[in-house]
Amino acid sequence: MHIFFFAFIGGLLLGIAVVGYLYVNGRIAGISGLLAQTLNPKTKAKTPAIWFLLGLFVTPFIFSHFYTPEIKISTNPFLLIFAGLCVGFGTRMGSGCTSGHGICGVSRMSKRSMLATMTFMFAGFLTVYVIRHVLGIRP
Repeated sequence: MHIFFFAFIGGLLLGIAVVGYLYVNGRIAGISGLLAQTLNPKTKAKTPAIWFLLGLFVTPFIFSHFYTPEIKISTNPFLLIFAGLCVGFGTRMGSGCTSGHGICGVSRMSKRSMLATMTFMFAGFLTVYVIRHVLGIRP
């Protein structure tokens, strides 16, 4: 099967999960918010957030047993950790992560989330342009 088919199915399942989480728990399924909820000792209802986050970590391992991806990620693990920390820092600065703003906030027509998503996308487009066309670095 083609990789775009899996991307479509993954996006569809993600949309269903986000809407389902909102209707069942009455909370937005932004990943940084769910993570903060599970790490906050004052939060009492942690179970739904823990299950949602566990699904995010477990599903790729299950999927990898049925499908070998065409794209392999081979980079320095410390670089990945550093990138993750940078994303976490940006998440706190932006009052939410890209999934929270882009999937949950835009679907609720939040102006703040729409602006944040446009900013994320513009920064991504600009980064790719500079890396490929200005610096000449190709994957």
